[in-house]
Amino acid sequence: MQYHSVLVASTMENPETASPTSSPFAPLIANHDLHQEIKQLLPSLPRTKGLPAVDLCLYQNFWCPVISIQPVISFQRNFQAQDQDIIIASNPKSGSTWLKSLIFSVVNRSHYTPSTTPLLTENPHALVPFFEFDVFAQNQIPDLTTVPSPRLFGTHLPYSGLSESIKKSNCSVVYICRNPFDSAVSFWHHACRLGNVQCSMEEYFEIYFKGTFWFGPFWEHVLGFWKASLENPKKVLFLKYEDLKEDIDLQLKRIAEFLGFGFSEEEVKNGVVQEIAKLCSLSNLKDLEVNKNGKYLSVYPNKNYFRTGNVGESAHYLSPSLKLHLENLMQEKLSGSGLSFKIPG
Repeated sequence: MQYHSVLVASTMENPETASPTSSPFAPLIANHDLHQEIKQLLPSLPRTKGLPAVDLCLYQNFWCPVISIQPVISFQRNFQAQDQDIIIASNPKSGSTWLKSLIFSVVNRSHYTPSTTPLLTENPHALVPFFEFDVFAQNQIPDLTTVPSPRLFGTHLPYSGLSESIKKSNCSVVYICRNPFDSAVSFWHHACRLGNVQCSMEEYFEIYFKGTFWFGPFWEHVLGFWKASLENPKKVLFLKYEDLKEDIDLQLKRIAEFLGFGFSEEEVKNGVVQEIAKLCSLSNLKDLEVNKNGKYLSVYPNKNYFRTGNVGESAHYLSPSLKLHLENLMQEKLSGSGLSFKIPG
């Protein structure tokens, strides 16, 4: 049984009755004590309204959707990393859907061809589930011992929010970030598709750069993984969305080598790298039936995870004065870190 079948089997049995937060993992323990603890904790946490209209609370110095607090804490306390695990991390709307499909394909290329891959019938988020939205949902501690190695998981949590077992193990963490201007535009459009957006895009730029959005602030998020990649480059690979767009073949080889699944000379000669890049391209994934009409966790339309994916799109939405203001803020936040982003337009 391959990795993907363990993840999707239980939700595929009866998708019509699946809960919005149902997890495909068999529960080991119903965490009733944590449920009571969360009820006592939440009133003490600062709150704000996120986009779309979802309550966020400030937990461990990042803004977490209130609905995700319980699975986040359960993950932090109960997840036991294995050295062969692969964790795909990102800010929301920074290329995680794309990166999940690429890494799934790289790791599983000995099992599947482009015509037999589960990506043809499953959304990448179903194949590489989020800790905070899927694996530890429904107040459960799942049994992950039956998931074949290497296990693939995703998260939007900042580096500081990862479980200690991930930091102490030899598992691999691949982080993808995106220019905050384009990321903000992508998140705003994503929120509009979900409905109940009560601010303009320019207003949301201010909110995004201020940091009060899902798992923000942006600056602490990217800098946390950036510093971890500098301190331990064999454990944390730091990627930029723009670099993948510029030279996907080069970056795909870099990812594969980092994960210990490097391409052989024969594979390179036979065009395997290009096959995976084509299979996982936005245009190809977007046109698949599962991503046109399917739903993630039986609620969220898969099509919402695929829009334009363009670099520099935010230049069309920024007034000169706001652009200058946000450029100065970005330079201030990243000053001295060695990390920088190309400014669109």
